Amino acid sequence: MEYMKKPELLAPAGSFEKAKTAFIYGADAVYCGTGALSLRSRAEVDNNDLAKTIQYAHSIGKKVYATINIYAWDTYYEEIKKQAKMLNELKVDAIIASDGGVIEVLKQYAPDVELHVSTQANIVSYHTSNFWHKNGASRVILGRELNKEQIKEIMEKKEKDLEVEMFVHGAICFGYSGRCFLSDFLASRSANLGDCAQSCRWAYNVYVEEYNKPGNLMPVEHDEHGTYIFSSKDLCLIKEIPEIIQMGVDSLKIEGRLKTQYYLASVVNAYRNAIDDYIENPNSYEYTKYLKELEKTKTRGLTTFYFNDRNNKDFQEYEGKQYNPDYEFGGVIKEKEEEKYIIEIRNKLSVGDSLEILIPGKIESVEFTIEQLWDAETKENIETVNPGKQGQVVLMKLPILVEEGWVLRRRKTK
Repeated sequence: MEYMKKPELLAPAGSFEKAKTAFIYGADAVYCGTGALSLRSRAEVDNNDLAKTIQYAHSIGKKVYATINIYAWDTYYEEIKKQAKMLNELKVDAIIASDGGVIEVLKQYAPDVELHVSTQANIVSYHTSNFWHKNGASRVILGRELNKEQIKEIMEKKEKDLEVEMFVHGAICFGYSGRCFLSDFLASRSANLGDCAQSCRWAYNVYVEEYNKPGNLMPVEHDEHGTYIFSSKDLCLIKEIPEIIQMGVDSLKIEGRLKTQYYLASVVNAYRNAIDDYIENPNSYEYTKYLKELEKTKTRGLTTFYFNDRNNKDFQEYEGKQYNPDYEFGGVIKEKEEEKYIIEIRNKLSVGDSLEILIPGKIESVEFTIEQLWDAETKENIETVNPGKQGQVVLMKLPILVEEGWVLRRRKTK
């Protein structure tokens, strides 16, 4: 086999805690925003969180990439210069950007930081890839619109020291390589300035004018909730991991800086195991066990999008809703207290509920039933607890030894 290099697994991190979860479950690197100067300004990373994330990552041999991937008006450039200087001082591993003017500023004000050119720059050819390499990029992030033959051509014809990153899992944007004006038009929230309202995933009532009858509007009906004409399924290339590794792609990216720790733990762990298992024994790769794990997270359905077939139409999700009928986020392990563990709960838990412990590095989770619950403060037995606020905790006995940051999954009752 020509390529057996292990690719980087890159995960989203909307906060310091989410970054830690991603690292615990096997991410080699995380990417996060810089407040208003990224395409996820609602992700809760402030400058202090970013500094902590970088320091923590470097202490365990991991990497952090920061995003300044807006298309910037002139009034933004003074702030961009400040952010660039800060990121240079913090020794972030790379900055992800797309705007040519921003990139010129980064080269001047963050000269010690690698430059990764965002998918927002519409990188869909080796010509564009090599252009950015000549202009200082150490990595390009490919557009989701490419199929595998196009990616192979880019890998073969790009400059040899140029790294290539591609998305393997997560939401697919309706706009070309993520560039869209719909949110700004409908909600006055610009996707290209960091505040997308995900308008393509709303429900719409659509009408068409009847042929030869001007003014006679007929509804395009789907159900009582409307028609989700733009809402796509989520990208999932878990089955295609062997092909992608053989191509020599340098980094496999998971989308979702606004997702939960549970989503991160489940998805990162599945791809970590898939990559490692294939590298270790390429002749026995079986994707279904990883897919089973991915399907336990909230998703709009899963699709390979254009990877296998440019004519694929399977990515449209007409229901438009996230579904996950059987599982939800249970909680996060905080610390051990004698024979019990302190659990930060994220959904209602009751004695008798079925939980699963997501074990880093293993695709098989450990199932158990809650036999007792204790109030973390009073130590009294309780039957049910509802998460009234972030950080609410209970005491629980677990069937195995666990570590801080591990995630619990709750099986919903039917």
